Amino acid sequence: MVSRPRRSPTCGRRPWRNPTTSCGPVTRRGGSPCQDRRGRGSGRARRIVVVNPSSDHDGTGPADVRDLLDTLVARGLAGTAPTRAEAVAVLRTGDDDLLDVVAAAGRVRRHRFGRRVRLNYLVNLKSGLCPEDCTYCSQRLGSTAQVLKYSWLSTEDAVAAARAGVDGGARRVCLVASGRGPSDRDVVRVSAMVDGIKREHPDVEVCACLGLLRDGQAERLAAAGADAYNHNLNTSEATYADICTTHEYADRVQTVARAKGAGLSPCSGLIAGMGESDQDLVDVAFALRDLGADSVPVNFLVPFDGTPLAGTWDLTPQQCLRILAMVRFVCPTAELRLAAGREVHLRSLQPLALEMVSSIFLGDYLTSEGQAARADLDMLADGGFEVEGARGAPGARVTPGDRSEVRAPSGVPSSEPGVTVRRRGPGTAVAPNA
Repeated sequence: MVSRPRRSPTCGRRPWRNPTTSCGPVTRRGGSPCQDRRGRGSGRARRIVVVNPSSDHDGTGPADVRDLLDTLVARGLAGTAPTRAEAVAVLRTGDDDLLDVVAAAGRVRRHRFGRRVRLNYLVNLKSGLCPEDCTYCSQRLGSTAQVLKYSWLSTEDAVAAARAGVDGGARRVCLVASGRGPSDRDVVRVSAMVDGIKREHPDVEVCACLGLLRDGQAERLAAAGADAYNHNLNTSEATYADICTTHEYADRVQTVARAKGAGLSPCSGLIAGMGESDQDLVDVAFALRDLGADSVPVNFLVPFDGTPLAGTWDLTPQQCLRILAMVRFVCPTAELRLAAGREVHLRSLQPLALEMVSSIFLGDYLTSEGQAARADLDMLADGGFEVEGARGAPGARVTPGDRSEVRAPSGVPSSEPGVTVRRRGPGTAVAPNA
């Protein structure tokens, strides 16, 4: 496995990560100022973010950080949002304040959700060969990532995959398909899958994620028994054109609104680590709040080989925690979900993230493998968290060693450190990680 060179500890970082760096001013990303992130001429200059070596967390000292966090906790407990300036300030706190930031966001989380954690399970119904050009996606148009490619699973296979997740402890099953959006025939197909899952597991929520919706499609999914619809905003409106040109930010907003209008619980989140600024992260968090998203998955970029963002490792574990805290303060009543990329970006700090989120994905993601399901359950048990719907009494705590088997990664290692392409579960003959 070939490792890409990493940036030095002090050079090439953004202001919120190392505001006292002694390096000279640096630009956000390298490359020609007239190239976009796909390497093509964009005809417009790139935005430049300059690091100011003399800045000191916007001039806030320890007392200011404590005052900020006290204010944010009070707002969060009341269900109100911080100001945008306060949200940006969270992202720019220093490492010395990190545990205080996590503890403050944890107070808001526990006020709404106690120590409950909901497990979610992804089923990739149709993998690869997407006509959209989202730069972060291994299934995108033109991707050379060596991910699984297959057409629609049968209803029987989809229900069986969902069964594995439910048996592993999941209380929500997410049915996902690549593509711009479903045809009416696709909606009929997925409706049959939803019905099959609901017949076996009437108490399990089913969330569909099929791309951009047209009029009437959300209503048909709801009639079939779907509980929620996921469509992520991913990033701010101002920077959306940098990551996708085949559809617009407004298309995503419209799809979330259509799902909500049909009575489906709106699930929408973001991806961090794509070169966005602090303000971009705050903007998308507030947009999610304004949309009334009940569930907010926070993904951290998995930079697959064969995609335009391969080699983009812009996040630190500490910054991932700050991002989760900021979203928790902006969306205090939402089910905040720790999603793709947590293993490779948070690494050993994943347990701290659980203090702020109330939901995680169990097992694998769409095209990459997650850590062993046993490791997730052990991590929850070690932290004293209660798994929603665990066997036994409602909200019972899992105990380490409940799982009889640890499934090690089975996929193809990428040259990107920590990224393993999924080669088990749906679309293969190998047992799923659940």
